[in-house]
Amino acid sequence: MKAGAILTLNAGSSSLKFAVYDATSDLPLKLSGQISGLNGVPRMRASAESIVLADEPWAGKADLDAVLERLFDWLAAQRQADGIVAVGHRIVHGGLEFREPRILDEDVLAKLEDLSSLAPLHQPFNLRGVQIAAQRVPNTLQIGVFDTAFHADQPAAARLYGLPRDLIDEGVLAYGFHGLSYDYIASVLRQRDGERSGGRAIVLHLGSGVSLCAMNQGRSVATTMGFSALEGPPMSTRSGSIDPGVILYLLQAKGMSPAAVSDLLYQRSGLLGLSGLSGDMVALLASEAAHAKQALEVYVYRIAREIGSLAAALGGLDTLVFTAGVGENAPPIRERIVAFSGWLGATLDQQANLAGADRIDAGGVVEILVVPTDEQLVIARGVYERLRTRGEPKEAFSSTGERTADRPSETTPRGASSTATRNRP
Repeated sequence: MKAGAILTLNAGSSSLKFAVYDATSDLPLKLSGQISGLNGVPRMRASAESIVLADEPWAGKADLDAVLERLFDWLAAQRQADGIVAVGHRIVHGGLEFREPRILDEDVLAKLEDLSSLAPLHQPFNLRGVQIAAQRVPNTLQIGVFDTAFHADQPAAARLYGLPRDLIDEGVLAYGFHGLSYDYIASVLRQRDGERSGGRAIVLHLGSGVSLCAMNQGRSVATTMGFSALEGPPMSTRSGSIDPGVILYLLQAKGMSPAAVSDLLYQRSGLLGLSGLSGDMVALLASEAAHAKQALEVYVYRIAREIGSLAAALGGLDTLVFTAGVGENAPPIRERIVAFSGWLGATLDQQANLAGADRIDAGGVVEILVVPTDEQLVIARGVYERLRTRGEPKEAFSSTGERTADRPSETTPRGASSTATRNRP
């Protein structure tokens, strides 16, 4: 494989994460960073090992296009742009068709565009990142790694809703998200425990978006997000699971438009809506306001209920893992969730929890771990294996690093329904 570097991009509605790796088997990290505050005043932070390369706000507002253009200019100034042999992109929704890392040609991009309505906070930005990268490094492969892939082999019972079969055949089923994060956690558990991989593990990805995943020996058994990234516990600004009758009420009795309902559920609900103050966990933990306290009570309660549901799907619990921004950095939230989970055998070491230790249980039957996630590395792994196996059409690698049969391309309608019948769970 051609020597060089792999650039990874994780483009979202409010931030852009990036990293550069040497395109060798061990994928040494050259630099990484994040640009936050998109559509406001962005701030860029980047480092290489322990050396800070950038930590400064930018003058003026900037959208994703402007931020990407400036990032490529910065990479060129750092002498990183010329050596890039592939750009790896986090693509949130792969539908039923896209499981292994794929080269993002026009046909693939068109199908992924049709899935944007299923992940409106992420997919359009993911795909815009592909377009800008293709313009700035035109002779470089653009490769997508899919968030939904990690959950693709769940049992049918975990993926089906109680809906008519014609809708199921069109692809209206539970896909699950945060797969790159869960993929990384599974790899850490596998490295730590071998094939056992944490046994019956529940991983809590607690960030701006919130989901939980039940894993049995590193494989997804069930997860809380489903057809969209709205399902599950309340999130920063997303509602989480609600009675579908509420949607009907908003549309029929309140006369809201579908666009207004979408804005309500994605942007004005969750912790922000419950508290009336903020969707930011740091702000809520610091607040004495009654509604802020209640928002956190609902958040923890709904997460605890999901843990019970996932434990039932696993038939017990051996390992509980906290990850992502809140999971990694909010000891009071971890403490409250573990307290709810005592009936499963979870006990907390208070000092270890407050100190931010890697293992925070008190030696009970359930191991409780705090594992920082690394979605960028999972993207880089997928890109590297796709590059390494290019020219071998009979085999490819999934995002979990396991060799799978490469699916032949087929002429099918675009969108989630294009492969629903032949790939139905």
